[in-house]
Amino acid sequence: MLKVGVFGVGHLGKFHLNNWKEIEGVELVGFFDPNDDAALAVTEKYQLPRFLDSGLLMDACDLVDVVAPTNYHFELCEKAIRKGKHVFVEKPLANDMDEARQLVKLARESDVKFQVGHVERFNPAFLAVKDLDLNPLFIEVHRLAQFNPRGTEVSVILDLMIHDIDIILSIVKSDVKSISASGVAVMTDTPDIANVRIEFHNGCVANLTSSRISMKKMRKMRLFQKDAYIGIDFLDKKAEVIKLKEPKDSNVFAFDIDTPSGKRTIAIANPPVPEVNAIKQELVEFKKAIEQNTKTIVSEIDGLMAMDVAHQILQKIGNNVLAR
Repeated sequence: MLKVGVFGVGHLGKFHLNNWKEIEGVELVGFFDPNDDAALAVTEKYQLPRFLDSGLLMDACDLVDVVAPTNYHFELCEKAIRKGKHVFVEKPLANDMDEARQLVKLARESDVKFQVGHVERFNPAFLAVKDLDLNPLFIEVHRLAQFNPRGTEVSVILDLMIHDIDIILSIVKSDVKSISASGVAVMTDTPDIANVRIEFHNGCVANLTSSRISMKKMRKMRLFQKDAYIGIDFLDKKAEVIKLKEPKDSNVFAFDIDTPSGKRTIAIANPPVPEVNAIKQELVEFKKAIEQNTKTIVSEIDGLMAMDVAHQILQKIGNNVLAR
Protein backbone atom coordinates (compact mmCIF):
# COMPACT_ATOMS: atom_id res chain seq x y z
CA MET A 1 0.00 0.00 0.00
CA LEU A 2 1.48 3.31 -1.12
CA LYS A 3 1.06 6.01 1.52
CA VAL A 4 0.29 9.47 0.07
CA GLY A 5 0.26 12.92 1.63
CA VAL A 6 -1.19 15.94 -0.18
CA PHE A 7 0.40 19.35 0.32
CA GLY A 8 -2.04 22.10 -0.60
CA VAL A 9 -5.79 21.47 -0.64
CA GLY A 10 -7.06 24.46 -2.58
CA HIS A 11 -9.06 24.18 -5.80
CA LEU A 12 -6.72 21.74 -7.58
CA GLY A 13 -5.67 19.98 -4.39
CA LYS A 14 -9.25 18.81 -3.85
CA PHE A 15 -9.25 17.25 -7.33
CA HIS A 16 -6.10 15.36 -6.35
CA LEU A 17 -7.70 14.17 -3.10
CA ASN A 18 -10.78 12.92 -4.97
CA ASN A 19 -8.67 11.01 -7.46
CA TRP A 20 -6.25 9.50 -4.96
CA LYS A 21 -9.28 8.13 -3.08
CA GLU A 22 -10.30 6.23 -6.24
CA ILE A 23 -6.91 4.70 -6.98
CA GLU A 24 -6.36 1.16 -5.71
CA GLY A 25 -3.31 0.41 -3.62
CA VAL A 26 -3.15 3.91 -2.16
CA GLU A 27 -3.66 5.10 1.40
CA LEU A 28 -4.21 8.82 1.97
CA VAL A 29 -2.54 9.48 5.30
CA GLY A 30 -3.27 13.19 5.58
CA PHE A 31 -2.75 16.67 4.22
CA PHE A 32 -0.85 19.85 4.96
CA ASP A 33 -2.23 23.34 4.33
CA PRO A 34 -1.62 26.48 6.41
CA ASN A 35 -5.01 27.92 5.42
CA ASP A 36 -7.34 27.17 8.34
CA ASP A 37 -10.57 27.61 6.37
CA ALA A 38 -9.48 25.29 3.57
CA ALA A 39 -8.15 22.78 6.08
CA LEU A 40 -11.39 22.72 8.08
CA ALA A 41 -13.48 22.13 4.95
CA VAL A 42 -11.26 19.25 3.85
CA THR A 43 -11.17 17.66 7.31
CA GLU A 44 -14.96 17.71 7.48
CA LYS A 45 -15.57 16.46 3.93
CA TYR A 46 -12.86 13.83 3.65
CA GLN A 47 -12.42 12.85 7.31
CA LEU A 48 -8.69 13.17 6.64
CA PRO A 49 -6.11 14.14 9.28
CA ARG A 50 -4.56 17.60 8.99
CA PHE A 51 -0.85 17.83 9.73
CA LEU A 52 0.42 21.16 11.07
CA ASP A 53 4.04 20.21 10.39
CA SER A 54 4.93 19.42 6.75
CA GLY A 55 7.93 17.35 7.84
CA LEU A 56 5.83 15.06 10.03
CA LEU A 57 3.43 14.37 7.15
CA MET A 58 6.37 13.57 4.86
CA ASP A 59 7.74 11.16 7.45
CA ALA A 60 4.41 9.32 7.36
CA CYS A 61 4.33 9.08 3.53
CA ASP A 62 5.95 7.21 0.67
CA LEU A 63 4.74 9.75 -1.88
CA VAL A 64 4.44 13.52 -1.53
CA ASP A 65 1.90 15.27 -3.77
CA VAL A 66 2.67 19.00 -3.94
CA VAL A 67 -0.36 21.01 -5.10
CA ALA A 68 0.62 24.19 -3.24
CA PRO A 69 1.16 27.58 -4.94
CA THR A 70 4.30 27.75 -7.09
CA ASN A 71 6.33 29.79 -4.59
CA TYR A 72 6.16 26.83 -2.15
CA HIS A 73 7.23 24.15 -4.64
CA PHE A 74 10.96 24.30 -4.02
CA GLU A 75 10.76 24.26 -0.23
CA LEU A 76 8.39 21.28 -0.13
CA CYS A 77 10.03 19.30 -2.95
CA GLU A 78 13.53 19.78 -1.56
CA LYS A 79 12.47 18.63 1.90
CA ALA A 80 10.68 15.59 0.47
CA ILE A 81 13.61 14.52 -1.72
CA ARG A 82 16.05 14.84 1.16
CA LYS A 83 13.74 12.58 3.17
CA GLY A 84 13.79 10.02 0.33
CA LYS A 85 10.16 10.49 -0.67
CA HIS A 86 8.77 10.19 -4.19
CA VAL A 87 7.52 13.55 -5.44
CA PHE A 88 4.66 14.61 -7.67
CA VAL A 89 4.57 18.40 -8.10
CA GLU A 90 2.14 20.54 -10.04
CA LYS A 91 3.47 22.65 -12.91
CA PRO A 92 5.50 24.76 -13.11
CA LEU A 93 8.28 22.78 -11.50
CA ALA A 94 9.54 25.71 -9.42
CA ASN A 95 9.38 29.47 -8.99
CA ASP A 96 12.56 30.23 -10.93
CA MET A 97 15.27 28.50 -12.93
CA ASP A 98 17.78 28.29 -10.07
CA GLU A 99 15.25 26.46 -7.92
CA ALA A 100 14.31 24.18 -10.83
CA ARG A 101 17.94 23.25 -11.52
CA GLN A 102 18.53 22.50 -7.83
CA LEU A 103 15.51 20.18 -7.75
CA VAL A 104 16.69 18.35 -10.86
CA LYS A 105 20.14 17.92 -9.31
CA LEU A 106 18.67 16.63 -6.04
CA ALA A 107 16.33 14.23 -7.85
CA ARG A 108 19.20 12.86 -9.96
CA GLU A 109 21.32 12.25 -6.87
CA SER A 110 18.50 10.52 -5.02
CA ASP A 111 16.67 7.25 -5.54
CA VAL A 112 13.22 8.78 -5.81
CA LYS A 113 10.71 9.10 -8.63
CA PHE A 114 9.80 12.63 -9.62
CA GLN A 115 6.92 13.72 -11.87
CA VAL A 116 5.73 17.19 -12.89
CA GLY A 117 1.99 17.75 -13.32
CA HIS A 118 1.80 18.69 -16.98
CA VAL A 119 -1.69 17.21 -17.11
CA GLU A 120 -2.32 17.88 -20.81
CA ARG A 121 0.05 15.00 -21.63
CA PHE A 122 -2.79 12.82 -20.32
CA ASN A 123 -5.64 14.69 -22.01
CA PRO A 124 -7.77 12.17 -23.97
CA ALA A 125 -7.51 14.24 -27.17
CA PHE A 126 -3.70 14.17 -27.03
CA LEU A 127 -3.65 10.48 -26.12
CA ALA A 128 -5.68 9.84 -29.28
CA VAL A 129 -2.91 11.15 -31.56
CA LYS A 130 0.36 10.98 -29.61
CA ASP A 131 1.34 7.62 -31.10
CA LEU A 132 0.84 8.78 -34.68
CA ASP A 133 3.87 9.65 -36.78
CA LEU A 134 4.04 13.27 -35.61
CA ASN A 135 6.65 15.35 -37.40
CA PRO A 136 5.16 18.84 -37.63
CA LEU A 137 6.60 21.65 -39.70
CA PHE A 138 4.20 24.25 -38.32
CA ILE A 139 2.22 24.34 -35.07
CA GLU A 140 -0.52 26.77 -34.13
CA VAL A 141 -1.85 26.96 -30.57
CA HIS A 142 -4.62 28.95 -28.88
CA ARG A 143 -5.18 28.60 -25.15
CA LEU A 144 -7.71 31.14 -23.90
CA ALA A 145 -9.33 31.35 -20.48
CA GLN A 146 -11.65 33.69 -18.64
CA PHE A 147 -10.06 35.72 -15.86
CA ASN A 148 -9.74 33.99 -12.50
CA PRO A 149 -7.63 35.42 -9.66
CA ARG A 150 -6.48 31.89 -8.83
CA GLY A 151 -3.07 31.21 -10.34
CA THR A 152 -2.17 34.83 -11.00
CA GLU A 153 0.87 34.64 -8.76
CA VAL A 154 2.65 33.72 -12.01
CA SER A 155 2.40 35.08 -15.56
CA VAL A 156 0.10 33.61 -18.22
CA ILE A 157 3.24 32.00 -19.66
CA LEU A 158 3.84 29.91 -16.54
CA ASP A 159 0.15 29.54 -15.77
CA LEU A 160 -1.31 28.49 -19.14
CA MET A 161 1.16 28.53 -22.03
CA ILE A 162 3.56 26.18 -20.26
CA HIS A 163 1.08 23.33 -20.92
CA ASP A 164 1.52 23.81 -24.66
CA ILE A 165 5.26 24.40 -24.39
CA ASP A 166 5.60 20.99 -22.72
CA ILE A 167 3.44 19.27 -25.36
CA ILE A 168 5.39 20.89 -28.21
CA LEU A 169 8.77 19.96 -26.70
CA SER A 170 7.56 16.35 -26.39
CA ILE A 171 6.54 16.31 -30.08
CA VAL A 172 9.28 18.30 -31.82
CA LYS A 173 12.51 16.33 -31.67
CA SER A 174 14.79 19.32 -32.06
CA ASP A 175 16.39 22.07 -30.02
CA VAL A 176 14.99 25.59 -29.95
CA LYS A 177 16.72 27.92 -32.40
CA SER A 178 15.05 31.25 -31.62
CA ILE A 179 12.12 32.79 -29.75
CA SER A 180 10.20 36.01 -30.33
CA ALA A 181 7.40 37.14 -28.06
CA SER A 182 5.16 39.98 -26.97
CA GLY A 183 2.81 40.26 -24.03
CA VAL A 184 0.55 42.64 -22.17
CA ALA A 185 -0.18 42.93 -18.44
CA VAL A 186 -3.86 43.88 -18.22
CA MET A 187 -5.39 42.68 -14.94
CA THR A 188 -2.24 41.76 -13.02
CA ASP A 189 1.39 42.84 -12.77
CA THR A 190 2.60 40.07 -15.10
CA PRO A 191 1.64 39.22 -18.71
CA ASP A 192 -2.04 38.20 -18.98
CA ILE A 193 -1.98 37.72 -22.75
CA ALA A 194 0.99 36.74 -24.90
CA ASN A 195 1.87 35.73 -28.43
CA VAL A 196 5.01 33.68 -29.03
CA ARG A 197 6.87 32.30 -32.04
CA ILE A 198 9.33 29.47 -31.44
CA GLU A 199 11.65 28.32 -34.23
CA PHE A 200 13.42 24.97 -34.00
CA HIS A 201 16.67 23.87 -35.65
CA ASN A 202 14.83 21.25 -37.73
CA GLY A 203 12.75 23.99 -39.38
CA CYS A 204 9.57 23.58 -37.35
CA VAL A 205 7.84 26.80 -36.30
CA ALA A 206 5.33 27.06 -33.45
CA ASN A 207 3.01 30.04 -32.93
CA LEU A 208 1.37 30.16 -29.50
CA THR A 209 -1.26 32.52 -28.12
CA SER A 210 -2.34 32.37 -24.49
CA SER A 211 -4.76 34.62 -22.65
CA ARG A 212 -6.41 34.56 -19.24
CA ILE A 213 -8.63 37.58 -19.96
CA SER A 214 -10.79 36.18 -22.76
CA MET A 215 -14.56 36.06 -23.00
CA LYS A 216 -14.54 32.43 -24.09
CA LYS A 217 -12.46 29.34 -23.41
CA MET A 218 -10.33 27.66 -26.05
CA ARG A 219 -7.59 25.03 -25.86
CA LYS A 220 -6.67 24.00 -29.39
CA MET A 221 -3.46 22.85 -31.07
CA ARG A 222 -3.07 22.35 -34.80
CA LEU A 223 -0.14 20.44 -36.30
CA PHE A 224 0.77 20.78 -39.98
CA GLN A 225 3.21 18.34 -41.49
CA LYS A 226 3.98 16.85 -44.89
CA ASP A 227 0.75 15.40 -46.28
CA ALA A 228 -1.16 15.69 -42.99
CA TYR A 229 -3.00 18.00 -40.60
CA ILE A 230 -3.70 17.00 -36.99
CA GLY A 231 -6.14 18.97 -34.86
CA ILE A 232 -6.28 18.53 -31.08
CA ASP A 233 -9.07 20.09 -29.02
CA PHE A 234 -7.99 19.75 -25.39
CA LEU A 235 -11.17 21.43 -24.12
CA ASP A 236 -13.82 19.43 -25.99
CA LYS A 237 -11.69 16.25 -26.04
CA LYS A 238 -11.71 15.80 -29.81
CA ALA A 239 -9.07 14.95 -32.40
CA GLU A 240 -9.05 15.17 -36.18
CA VAL A 241 -6.59 13.93 -38.78
CA ILE A 242 -6.70 15.04 -42.42
CA LYS A 243 -4.17 13.45 -44.75
CA LEU A 244 -3.58 11.92 -48.13
CA LYS A 245 -5.46 8.64 -48.23
CA GLU A 246 -3.45 5.45 -48.13
CA PRO A 247 -4.74 2.09 -49.43
CA LYS A 248 -5.08 0.71 -45.91
CA ASP A 249 -7.29 3.63 -44.83
CA SER A 250 -10.71 2.04 -45.18
CA ASN A 251 -12.75 3.42 -42.26
CA VAL A 252 -12.33 7.08 -43.13
CA PHE A 253 -14.27 9.69 -45.05
CA ALA A 254 -12.43 10.46 -48.30
CA PHE A 255 -12.81 12.71 -51.31
CA ASP A 256 -10.80 13.56 -54.41
CA ILE A 257 -9.31 16.94 -55.32
CA ASP A 258 -7.54 18.10 -58.47
CA THR A 259 -4.02 19.49 -58.00
CA PRO A 260 -1.33 20.61 -60.48
CA SER A 261 0.32 17.24 -59.96
CA GLY A 262 -2.89 15.30 -60.59
CA LYS A 263 -5.84 13.92 -58.68
CA ARG A 264 -5.29 13.37 -54.94
CA THR A 265 -7.49 11.60 -52.41
CA ILE A 266 -7.93 13.31 -49.07
CA ALA A 267 -8.99 11.29 -46.00
CA ILE A 268 -10.59 12.72 -42.87
CA ALA A 269 -10.50 10.65 -39.69
CA ASN A 270 -11.50 11.19 -36.09
CA PRO A 271 -9.25 8.93 -34.01
CA PRO A 272 -11.03 7.25 -31.10
CA VAL A 273 -10.63 9.35 -27.98
CA PRO A 274 -10.25 7.27 -24.80
CA GLU A 275 -12.48 8.00 -21.82
CA VAL A 276 -9.77 9.14 -19.45
CA ASN A 277 -9.75 11.37 -16.39
CA ALA A 278 -6.47 13.19 -17.08
CA ILE A 279 -5.66 14.06 -13.47
CA LYS A 280 -6.38 10.55 -12.27
CA GLN A 281 -4.37 9.08 -15.15
CA GLU A 282 -1.26 11.13 -14.40
CA LEU A 283 -1.41 10.03 -10.75
CA VAL A 284 -1.97 6.39 -11.76
CA GLU A 285 1.01 6.50 -14.12
CA PHE A 286 3.19 8.03 -11.41
CA LYS A 287 2.16 5.25 -9.02
CA LYS A 288 3.08 2.68 -11.71
CA ALA A 289 6.51 4.26 -12.21
CA ILE A 290 7.18 3.91 -8.48
CA GLU A 291 5.94 0.32 -8.24
CA GLN A 292 7.59 -0.87 -11.48
CA ASN A 293 10.73 1.27 -11.12
CA THR A 294 10.26 2.83 -14.56
CA LYS A 295 10.76 6.36 -15.88
CA THR A 296 8.03 8.85 -15.14
CA ILE A 297 6.12 10.07 -18.20
CA VAL A 298 6.76 13.74 -17.35
CA SER A 299 10.11 13.82 -15.58
CA GLU A 300 11.86 16.60 -13.70
CA ILE A 301 13.95 17.12 -16.85
CA ASP A 302 10.77 17.68 -18.88
CA GLY A 303 9.60 20.16 -16.27
CA LEU A 304 12.95 21.97 -16.38
CA MET A 305 12.94 22.17 -20.20
CA ALA A 306 9.42 23.61 -20.27
CA MET A 307 10.38 26.16 -17.61
CA ASP A 308 13.54 27.08 -19.51
CA VAL A 309 11.58 27.92 -22.67
CA ALA A 310 8.92 29.73 -20.62
CA HIS A 311 11.55 31.91 -18.95
CA GLN A 312 13.22 32.63 -22.28
CA ILE A 313 9.81 33.83 -23.47
CA LEU A 314 9.42 36.05 -20.40
CA GLN A 315 12.88 37.48 -21.01
CA LYS A 316 11.98 38.20 -24.65
CA ILE A 317 8.76 39.93 -23.62
CA GLY A 318 10.77 42.02 -21.15
CA ASN A 319 10.19 45.72 -21.66
CA ASN A 320 7.48 45.05 -24.27
CA VAL A 321 5.03 44.29 -21.45
CA LEU A 322 2.66 47.21 -20.94
CA ALA A 323 2.10 47.57 -17.20
CA ARG A 324 -1.43 48.29 -16.10
